[in-house]
Amino acid sequence: MDSIRAMRTFVRAVDLGSLSAVAREFDTTQPTVSKIIAGLEAEMGARLLTRTTTSLSCTEQGERFYLRARQMVEAYDEAKADVRGLIERPEGRLRVAAPVSLGVLHLNRLVLEFMQHYPEIEVDVTLNDRFIDLAVEGVDVAVRIGGDLPPDVVARPLATYERTLVASPAYVTAHAAIRRPEDLAKHAYLRFARLAQGDSVTLGHRDGRQTTVLTQARYRINNSLAIREALLAGAGVGLAPDWLVGDLLEHGRLQRILPTWRASPHALFLLYPPRRYQPLRARLFIDFVTARLGAHA
Repeated sequence: MDSIRAMRTFVRAVDLGSLSAVAREFDTTQPTVSKIIAGLEAEMGARLLTRTTTSLSCTEQGERFYLRARQMVEAYDEAKADVRGLIERPEGRLRVAAPVSLGVLHLNRLVLEFMQHYPEIEVDVTLNDRFIDLAVEGVDVAVRIGGDLPPDVVARPLATYERTLVASPAYVTAHAAIRRPEDLAKHAYLRFARLAQGDSVTLGHRDGRQTTVLTQARYRINNSLAIREALLAGAGVGLAPDWLVGDLLEHGRLQRILPTWRASPHALFLLYPPRRYQPLRARLFIDFVTARLGAHA
């Protein structure tokens, strides 16, 4: 059996969700594709795909094998291109992961623009606030906001965003003025749920001073988009990074509170596997996002 051909056929079957689609792509027949998949399953000693008249899906064993097979096929293609000195084409499927809010507000637009530049590249985007294990979940590039970065990936600095206190003009008008950090304790405070520091807020002044204030956070939310909407609704004061509320500040829908004070900034990173041969589609995407987001930090 041609193992590379079999793995390539299997990977594309999973990607396209159809044996007939694979047959069209490879300019062959569906019975031939079925025979290749069946031979691969016989060699593996396990069923890899579940097929019905209308759908195709991976078994548990198939999902595990898919991740490894995809990496092996890509590594083979990259090695072949390197040996032959061939120029890669910007094509194939790219898998990207990002936090929900950042993805909705920024990455989605960038991916659509990227796809216009490279019409033969397919992009699968997973928006999830939990950390994605790139190897386990078959992700090519992930966007990560700060925090501890895993040691088994390449972490490319992308941008740094200021975090300041903001509130809506309506809230500012209806409540007592906030002239110093200590005044925050008397105001409704909005914050992200499950923060390690709880209701404590640490701020640094531009002159080097630092202070920590215990706020009254009656409303805690585990989604940044919801915090953004709550701030707009005048529900309170909150710390927000510029990537989340920069457009609202620019148009006057929110305003900075204590503008000379800052919290620790948000650092944005692109994560990708530490492979010598990064697929062209991944390299192009990394450079594209770096140019766009890095320029607006």
